[in-house]
Amino acid sequence: MNAPDPRPPSPPPEPFLQRLYDSPFVLLAIGLGVMLVLFTFWGIWEVMSLPQATLP
Repeated sequence: MNAPDPRPPSPPPEPFLQRLYDSPFVLLAIGLGVMLVLFTFWGIWEVMSLPQATLP
């Protein structure tokens, strides 16, 4: 017969999103990156959509 395994069963691995939410520096980097990209494209869009100025 097989002897029972004396080790306790290992817990299942944490899901990816749980590991992401548990790391504040990664969340900070993602937040800054999203803001950088969105505000950059928003600014470019605003500059491109301005009407042409009439010069005297």
